[in-house]
Amino acid sequence: MSFNTFGHLFRVTTWGESHGPALGATVDGCPPGVPLDAAQLQHWLDLRKPGQNKYTTQRREPDAVEILSGVFDGQTTGTPIQLMIRNTDQRSKDYGEIAESFRPGHADITYWQKYGIRDYRGGGRSSARETAARVAAGGVARAALAVLAPAVRITGYMTQMGARGIERSRFDWDQIPKNPFWTPDARAAEDWAQYLDELRRSGNSVGAVIEVVARGVPPGLGAPVYGKLDTDLAAAMMSINAVKAVEIGDGMAAATLTGTENADEIRMGADGPEYLSNHAGGILGGISTGQDVVVRFAVKPTSSILTSRRTVTRSGQDTDLVTKGRHDPCVGIRAVPVAEAMMACVILDHLLLHRGQVGEGPRGRIG
Repeated sequence: MSFNTFGHLFRVTTWGESHGPALGATVDGCPPGVPLDAAQLQHWLDLRKPGQNKYTTQRREPDAVEILSGVFDGQTTGTPIQLMIRNTDQRSKDYGEIAESFRPGHADITYWQKYGIRDYRGGGRSSARETAARVAAGGVARAALAVLAPAVRITGYMTQMGARGIERSRFDWDQIPKNPFWTPDARAAEDWAQYLDELRRSGNSVGAVIEVVARGVPPGLGAPVYGKLDTDLAAAMMSINAVKAVEIGDGMAAATLTGTENADEIRMGADGPEYLSNHAGGILGGISTGQDVVVRFAVKPTSSILTSRRTVTRSGQDTDLVTKGRHDPCVGIRAVPVAEAMMACVILDHLLLHRGQVGEGPRGRIG
């Protein structure tokens, strides 16, 4: 299987399977001299790890990250950083019944059709467990951003569970870490808790919408046509397991606006141009404007559910399947720290590309 690497200058290669001995990431292109230790990365992994509450899979993994190379005396050396996370709570026997059958809505069938072999124990590389490696790599990117662009702040949150969305008038940044759904709307969190309890008990699952915002991004990141910042952000988010749609700024809703409504008008402020709105999501022509970079994506319901579904076997026989094991009733919950990690990796990658091409800061001064 190829294509396990993303990024241009800051490159991340993930490896490992859900039920293998370990998984991890090789991070290449991190600048030297960045303060880094395992505890910094562990902070972000602890936000993603399973079994933290009843609304996520009850698989109990410490997700303890080990740094095997690329760091000396507490600083990055500029050489490849090898990160490893050992699997400790695999229950492969839970998947014995699907060894010959394909889970509807899952990558089982396409992996088989492409490779003629698949790791049915938790899905192998198609498992959301792979995202632990991305979060570890995202921690490296955050550490580098703290040195190179300390004003950058990246925050993800859920805006919708199933058909139930937040009320934007109740948006509160401080609420995001205070509930199990990473939502800025405390009232929505209460509603979602009851809703997800009912779904979980019935053996069902539901999708979600996640939004991730990067504040403090300098203008000038990205390049026209094939090197657009939003191109790489869209690809990064779409690569996350279960993601089916990605939007930048107003996204699909922009098609409902007129030109006068959509254009983000500009006035000069004390520190330079100020935009009066942000329909573009902080990116124009593939290049950051200096506004908040806003990305939104939808994740489908978890495919592994306790409700019987019709499918086929490897030999081509019709059958019905109930997927046993420990699964997230709403995979969108743990997708939030993954989205933040991918945003951090892309922003750092484009910051390094920008510095390599034009040097420090934006070239065209206004005013």
